Amino acid sequence: MQGTIDGFSYGPVTPLVAYFMACLGGALGLRCTTRSMLVSHTWRPGWLALGSAAIGSGIWTMHFVAMMGFTVRGTPIHYDKAMTFASLAVAIVMVGVGIFIVGYKGARGTALFTGGTITGLGIASMHYLGMASMSLDGKLEYNTVTVGISVAIAMGAATAALWAAGQVRGFLWSVGASLVMGLAVSGMHYTGMAALSVHLHGTAEPASGESPAALLAPMLIGPLAFLLLAGVVVMFDPLMVMGKPTVAPVEQRPGIPAHTHVRHSAHRLRFRPRRTVEHRGSRTPQNR
Repeated sequence: MQGTIDGFSYGPVTPLVAYFMACLGGALGLRCTTRSMLVSHTWRPGWLALGSAAIGSGIWTMHFVAMMGFTVRGTPIHYDKAMTFASLAVAIVMVGVGIFIVGYKGARGTALFTGGTITGLGIASMHYLGMASMSLDGKLEYNTVTVGISVAIAMGAATAALWAAGQVRGFLWSVGASLVMGLAVSGMHYTGMAALSVHLHGTAEPASGESPAALLAPMLIGPLAFLLLAGVVVMFDPLMVMGKPTVAPVEQRPGIPAHTHVRHSAHRLRFRPRRTVEHRGSRTPQNR
């Protein structure tokens, strides 16, 4: 029996909140990635790791906020907690691999393509692993073509976002990129949901059970708290909005010899007194 799917049980509330979470995670992650390109290698891994966790938590939270509005008529939906949190780990790890590639190799060429592809696959893997964590009296089936489109959207969105992060053009540039990334991630999610169909077994009695919101809300507390803390770190970083590097210029670093023009100035100072002495010595006998 074909199940009736409703992905908008709460109307536009869940899609809008989900989009906001995707934008928030994307904005924090992209700003951290941009910040990593402006600091020394000592601090770079920390900023990249924070950006990876922010993006991974943002898209994971976006997915399950949207799933609060997902229901199948005639059967309750339950979620396997272990697999649900495994999808979060997959998102953070795969997004992290892509971000570290771009953070160290630059947001261009092969590095950008590789990083964007891995990050996009991480987003798609999180989505479909999260869908696999659902338990209901039925079988989930997907349209292969639509699934492929959703994966392509995720890869394209991730590549575009990482390219924008590599431009280092200030705060507003990253905000615009995060809005586009949030739209693309949300589009990927609902494209993947459009590929879904449910065939009910009809072997269990219809039961009310707990709503998806009641099941998922406790799971979202941790990632939401992390995004809040990451936002505080980004907001209070003094150079995050300015977009200026913290690495001192070469001539200001201790242990670095002066540039050629500095030595040249000193060389000119040594010659001037010598020429002046010779000139005075040549004029003195004539005056006598």
